[in-house]
Amino acid sequence: MGNRTIYGPVPSRRLGYSLGIDPIPYKTCSFDCIYCQLGRTTKKTIRRREYIPTSKVIGELEEILARESTIDYITFSGSGEPTLNSQIGRMIRAVKYITSIPVAVITNGSLLTLRSVREELRIADLVIPSLDAGREQTFQKINRPHARIGLKNVIDGLIQFRDVYPGRIHLEIMLVRDVNDTEEEIDRIKELTEDLKPDLIELNTVYRPPQEIAVRPVSKRRLTQIRQKLGAKCKIVAPFRRRGRAYREDINELIREILKRRPATIEDIAKTSGLNPSMVIKYIDQLIKLGEIRIVRFRATRYYAID
Repeated sequence: MGNRTIYGPVPSRRLGYSLGIDPIPYKTCSFDCIYCQLGRTTKKTIRRREYIPTSKVIGELEEILARESTIDYITFSGSGEPTLNSQIGRMIRAVKYITSIPVAVITNGSLLTLRSVREELRIADLVIPSLDAGREQTFQKINRPHARIGLKNVIDGLIQFRDVYPGRIHLEIMLVRDVNDTEEEIDRIKELTEDLKPDLIELNTVYRPPQEIAVRPVSKRRLTQIRQKLGAKCKIVAPFRRRGRAYREDINELIREILKRRPATIEDIAKTSGLNPSMVIKYIDQLIKLGEIRIVRFRATRYYAID
């Protein structure tokens, strides 16, 4: 069974019930962030092309919309950088043609220096770019970008996008303990947010098992201190709490059955089940919290197993 491009809807801490669109192959990205729950980037690139056809995306979307009514956002995100798909603008237009559900794009912002990308994202209702560092040294350490991307590229792209984009921008800052949570770093990030003028700053930290074993979340107390420093537009991203809808038990059971045979990575589970990797992560996260599965590391690779 081939992996599906559409996943969900799944509970999102930021977007309610989000139906995800993953328009790129697994771990195709311009960054290799140390906190990524998907593991190392296997194809680090800034080359844009039609990795997945628009027709496939829209075909799957129409199929799901015909039977699913509880959707708050249709979100371009997934297992890498969605703006690497050169047809993302065409996809957004097609989505908005067939439904009135708002469209969000979650991006690392690395390609916003390109006028084509800025124009393609203009018709989205919400864009959530990231900014995890205020200094180049920290940027390289936490985001490990493509060799042709520096922090200045990201900042310039965000400023240019703000000038032309009529929708809402929620700037996400992912904090890692002892990496980008120092006073010096936060002071610099604050200066940058004042130039970028986002509608909201979303303060986040590591909730799911990260790529690098040494990566640790920032404490709740420190998160609160940083939120206060960044001002009234800043909020801490809280866990999703809406009632009335549970994770699908058939998907939980499918993942359990796969792991009963042998330990597996996120990519293994996605290939075996036909589920999108981003959807697998949501269910793995729940099963870990329930104590039903555990993480096993072997030669720097993270596996999931059932005892």
